[in-house]
Amino acid sequence: MNKQEVYDFIKNKGIDCEINEHKAVFKFEEVSNTESLYPGYDTKNLLVRDDKKQNYYLITIKGNKRVDLKEFRSKYETRALSFAKEDELKAILNLTFGNVNPFGLLNDNDLKVTFCLDKEFLDKKDIIGIPPNDNTATVWLKVSDLLSIIKEHGNPIKIVEL
Repeated sequence: MNKQEVYDFIKNKGIDCEINEHKAVFKFEEVSNTESLYPGYDTKNLLVRDDKKQNYYLITIKGNKRVDLKEFRSKYETRALSFAKEDELKAILNLTFGNVNPFGLLNDNDLKVTFCLDKEFLDKKDIIGIPPNDNTATVWLKVSDLLSIIKEHGNPIKIVEL
């Protein structure tokens, strides 16, 4: 799905959201140069894989956090992890570097990727900001709606504490 297809998908599902368009953002550090509707609820999204290229994980955390892959491996009993290569990102999620996000899971027809959402998003605010498969906008929606979309698509979901 491209940006417009994501917008149409959300609309057709009847999901309430807010969208803010902005200049292209390639790294989370650049987000601070954009106007955030909900500061602190922007995401950092990482696609990682194990050393056998058998298990893929899309890790979504709050933007101000870091992921220690060794700690993640130990805590969630995975094999050694590294970042997915650009060809894997394209083949599995039909995305490019700088555009990794949970909506990309809708392109994962083989359901290879486990979605790992940082537990901190499950607070009372119930809001998350993610790119619509394009780094020139942020879609703000309820975390519960995002989880429903991914669950309906069929990707495994883990709530993780990082």
